[in-house]
Amino acid sequence: MTSVQIPNDFSPLEQQAQQYFTKGNYTQAASCYEQAIETEPEVKSHYWKLGLMLLLQGQEAEAQMTWLLGMEEGEAQEVEQWTVELIKVLQTEAKRRETLADYSVAWAIRQHIREISPKYVNNLLYLIELYIKLETFTGDELTSLEVIELIRSEAIIDIELLLQVLESIINYYPLHPSVLEFAESCLAHIIEPQPFVNILLPAAVKIAHSMRQPQIAILMTELCLRLEPEKIEFLRHLAAFYLKDNNNSKGIEVAKLCYSLSKTTTDQLFAKHLIQRGLMEAPAYWNEACAVFLEQESLLMSLIEEQPTNLEAFTVLWLFNTNYYAPYLRDDPHQNRQIQNQLVKLCQLNVQEYAKEKVQRYGHRELVRCTKQIKIGYLSHCLSQHSVGWLARWLIQHHNREKFDIYGYFINYKQVDDLLQEWYVQQFTQAYQGGIYSEDIAEKIYEDEIDILIDLDSITLDITCEIMALKPAPVQATWLGWDASGIPAIDYFIADPYVLPDSAQEYYTEKIWRLPQTYIAVDGFEIGVPTLRRDSLDIPSDAVVYLSAQRGFKRHPNTAQLQMRIIKEVPNSYFLIKGLADSEAVQKFFMQLAEQEGVDCSRLRFLQLDPSESVHRANLAIADVVLDTSPYNGATTTLETLWMGIPLVTRVGQQFAARNSYTMMINAGITEGIAWTDEEYVEWGVRLGKDQALRHQVALKLKASRQTAPLWNGKQFTCEMEKAYEQMWQRYIEAM
Repeated sequence: MTSVQIPNDFSPLEQQAQQYFTKGNYTQAASCYEQAIETEPEVKSHYWKLGLMLLLQGQEAEAQMTWLLGMEEGEAQEVEQWTVELIKVLQTEAKRRETLADYSVAWAIRQHIREISPKYVNNLLYLIELYIKLETFTGDELTSLEVIELIRSEAIIDIELLLQVLESIINYYPLHPSVLEFAESCLAHIIEPQPFVNILLPAAVKIAHSMRQPQIAILMTELCLRLEPEKIEFLRHLAAFYLKDNNNSKGIEVAKLCYSLSKTTTDQLFAKHLIQRGLMEAPAYWNEACAVFLEQESLLMSLIEEQPTNLEAFTVLWLFNTNYYAPYLRDDPHQNRQIQNQLVKLCQLNVQEYAKEKVQRYGHRELVRCTKQIKIGYLSHCLSQHSVGWLARWLIQHHNREKFDIYGYFINYKQVDDLLQEWYVQQFTQAYQGGIYSEDIAEKIYEDEIDILIDLDSITLDITCEIMALKPAPVQATWLGWDASGIPAIDYFIADPYVLPDSAQEYYTEKIWRLPQTYIAVDGFEIGVPTLRRDSLDIPSDAVVYLSAQRGFKRHPNTAQLQMRIIKEVPNSYFLIKGLADSEAVQKFFMQLAEQEGVDCSRLRFLQLDPSESVHRANLAIADVVLDTSPYNGATTTLETLWMGIPLVTRVGQQFAARNSYTMMINAGITEGIAWTDEEYVEWGVRLGKDQALRHQVALKLKASRQTAPLWNGKQFTCEMEKAYEQMWQRYIEAM
């Protein structure tokens, strides 16, 4: 119990009462106040404090009677003044209880204040805060207490308290329908936008990504825009949320507005990147996407030439992945990687400038070995029901815990039911469920004294890039999630003999660490119950069914044209098209392409997305042949196709993204379907379509490969990865 200062002008009885109160002896304190009332019945504060003492003893009815007694025979003006005094006494004690974290008592006191003055909005705000601290907040209190209506009608409100409660509500129950209404009611009281924005915008990012509710994030961002309608930062987030919600047309519209308002090279770059992202989801806009890409590339080159080193942290974050779409548009690793490497080098220079203290501290870590185990940290936003999550689990499962201590660092930990994410949490010695702040996660990695940090995201996530640029671990490597980022602070890129050409080291800044056979292996996949049947799709039982299941921005028009040529050449063939994209635009694109190539549109089928990954895999079995995309291949889809024993046709290129299916097919023990030219792609597609015996032969080889092939041996693959980790660590030790 904290001490309560006793004013000098208190009477002896008041001083004695206050001493008893401080010690928590409310019965004796009440007795003193009763005596004070007998001695000085005209001093109203004795009634207020006696009632408080009774309230603290749980005698609520007696407390109320005491306060009413103190107000007897008073004129309206006097009663109003006395009510203010009583509320002040109760508020003082409520605040003291809140300081002591005695939230139940504070809540009870504030409920009595509410009964005395039901429209006292600041008290109601404190009540909401207490509901949250007591973990009894349901969200309905915002309407039942009429808080929102009162905020709208009140002229004077404690703005600091209002924002504090807004932040608490959003952190505790962000998806309740009344939260947006509450946030909107705050707008009339906002004088300085930044504190309000600092609460709403990070919450919107979390809601869009961790909670997968971009529509709510859109509404939150629009509230920020009502304060500053042309604020580029808000518009940029709004465009990104629309794109996250697959509302590409609206996302492009907002991104174009963002570009029109942009004055700096970096702002123009970000806007162009968002425009391109929207266009890439619809192959019909491929030419426009290419034009935007060239404009963006020109801006990138200007920025690289300028070499600014005073960029703000949020600007650097957005910069990290502005070159993301280059490998989808062209298979030119020399040019793509030259720009990528220069861009991320510039980003790292800026990180080293604005986070100088951290970078220096991390760089001077003392090596203290308390155990023989090597500490491996896995960093990703995809350790969940995501392609990376499905593929990385075998490595995590088979790790030798006697040799390796494995830690997991979850970026933007998903606030949804995700069984695979929960599985990962259980596998790690420690699982850090991080948010969206790079510095917090990097600091945790450093504090955990991780020896080797494995990045599974590359430039698919800006936060991951910034963490790697801070270099919180002495040895850092990129694996699985994407091509290498080129960040100078990353030491290695884990590959294999096939996924990169022999000459690839010429254009990589990271040391390419080639595993002996494959850079990825799995023990298999869970298969659900299929929901697709040929008869339900109006496809004859003797037809040849081709399938392409990739998202929109992998559908390069050149490859789509080759696929249509295959359909044209194979009689009684049908083409099934599936994948996350602007479905209307994809359908229009393939219909037009079919007409151009002389293929009857009745041979095309456009499939809905499946309800789960296991059903998706089961439904692959409807296909006789799967046609891969190029210059950006499938990865997870390729593995699933091969596991299901379905022949695949892929066009091998030069970049990492154009050689994924190649390395997987080689490591599954088949070469049928591997094409090195466009002509071979069509030839293999036609041959596999027309030759049922060949398809059967490939299917048998794939089935047999489950028992022998490196691609399906997660345990052996883990041993190879662990050997690599030991050698990486040994090289680091020797270089010290």
